[in-house]
Amino acid sequence: MNTPVDTHKVILPGATLGVLGGGQLGRMFAHAAQAMGYFTAVLDQDATSPAGLVSHHHVRTGYEDPQGLTELAQLCAAVTTEFENVPAGALNQLAASLPVSPAGASVAIAQDRAAEKAHFVKCGVPCAPYAVIESPEQLAAVNDALLPGILKTARMGYDGKGQIRVKTRAELVAGWEELGRVACVLEKMLPLAHECSVIVARGRDGTIVNLPVQRNLHRDGILAVTEVYEGNLPATQVEQAITAAKSVAIGLDYVGVLCVEFFVLDNGQLVVNEIAP
Repeated sequence: MNTPVDTHKVILPGATLGVLGGGQLGRMFAHAAQAMGYFTAVLDQDATSPAGLVSHHHVRTGYEDPQGLTELAQLCAAVTTEFENVPAGALNQLAASLPVSPAGASVAIAQDRAAEKAHFVKCGVPCAPYAVIESPEQLAAVNDALLPGILKTARMGYDGKGQIRVKTRAELVAGWEELGRVACVLEKMLPLAHECSVIVARGRDGTIVNLPVQRNLHRDGILAVTEVYEGNLPATQVEQAITAAKSVAIGLDYVGVLCVEFFVLDNGQLVVNEIAP
């Protein structure tokens, strides 16, 4: 019989904290943890991964390797992930024996645009009008009102990758073929002024706090400039963004740090774009 994991136990400096993923975000995590007095462990198969090079322990296996996950669990008092594309199943396996934040269920939603948008709708947070396309029948049934739009792969797209702008139904059909006929989401193209984001942190006790709202400027789909200062956005937009971000996190029963990204339309309306654990 498995002993329930005590997820509310305070983990004091001197313990080892683990992270799945050895990239630059994992390296930032490791440095921050070490500055607070923690040891760190990284699971990443790259022997020269940025986070692995600065951590006390480096488990050099793939994310789904059972032996590697067991070794990480034995080393650590708790585990996190550096980004959302770590397999949710690996987080679930680790959660059977130690605290894991964010939970695999939250990461699984962040990994799938269709599930992500369904969550936004469930939380009552506005998002761009969209349609899920997983079959030729769903493709044919797309409402013309969604064009022009942006066709995005449901999984693994980021920083402008896995996205095609389509103006007509013919371009939509061709775009889906170009993306390999994989599961996609078609989002209606909206008149954007800019983007903004809110970073929230939610504890296991439900306490939730946020950093100041960020105003983001993109170039070719990639973040170029983030501005954080008093008055960077109208007060009403700031309040709306914080309220919506907290609603998204609470709806996930999220534990950990979460970034919620928004489009700001020309008329000042906010629509949520995506989440980033």
